[in-house]
Amino acid sequence: MTEINSTERKSSGVKKVISWLLLIIFLGLGAFIYYKYYFVFGEGVKSGYLNYAVKKGNLFKTYEGKLIQEGFGSGKAGGITSNEFVFSVDDDSIFRQLELNSGKFFDLHYKEYHGVLPWRGNSVYIVDRIVNMK
Repeated sequence: MTEINSTERKSSGVKKVISWLLLIIFLGLGAFIYYKYYFVFGEGVKSGYLNYAVKKGNLFKTYEGKLIQEGFGSGKAGGITSNEFVFSVDDDSIFRQLELNSGKFFDLHYKEYHGVLPWRGNSVYIVDRIVNMK
């Protein structure tokens, strides 16, 4: 009888260790996914002329846009280009307003994430409101 009890205790202890390891792995994976895709890393306002606002995508149709900012940036291979802000929009009403006013000067408030989700857009920058339009 003592052999059976010690075997049961050992298997019970192994089950506890495995259960705890699975719980820790599950919580760690959840924390990583939250940090990578849902934690707001930064937010701010970018200003510039709206170059385009489009709806595109193969499986998930998302709203994408580009602002051309004033000033110059360093281009590829030593050239000079304009500063560009490529962003995604997750709200239909904001996209409609951008679409109808292409070429105008905008101040756009955005949130920056660490990773891209296919249903949220193609960019880590998500515009959540229009601050000003001229």
